[in-house]
Amino acid sequence: MAATTLRGRAIALLARRDYARSEIERRLLARGGARAEIRALLDGLAAEGLLSDARYARAVVARSAGSVSRRRIVETLKAAGVSHDDIDAALAETDIDDEAALAALWRRRFGRAPADERDKARQVRFLQSRGFGLASILKLLREQGVDHDRSG
Repeated sequence: MAATTLRGRAIALLARRDYARSEIERRLLARGGARAEIRALLDGLAAEGLLSDARYARAVVARSAGSVSRRRIVETLKAAGVSHDDIDAALAETDIDDEAALAALWRRRFGRAPADERDKARQVRFLQSRGFGLASILKLLREQGVDHDRSG
């Protein structure tokens, strides 16, 4: 694939949203580019300020805060190949309170205590899928008047 075509494809992707460097590299490789050529192109885009893992990390944190846990944000960024330094810097810029985010998400999604054990299990699964710990979820539900020790 010609360098201009690769550059055009990369810029078109970046025009829509920020991407992690590894995401752009993977997409360009899938389009048939040579790894060395793609890496050189990405180095150039980074030098021009068009590609930035730090900016991508800040965008993910801003978009995810309040709907997923801090742990889930970190996992997402690590999976995208973002460095620990960029992750830590992005998290430091945003005050993420997992307890407040969990409570707000629960209120938005459910807004009422579970009606039965099946409903409780559904709520717990949903909140766990967003990266919140079981102990925190059970504490929240207990505060909402759900009795976890009740059998059948």
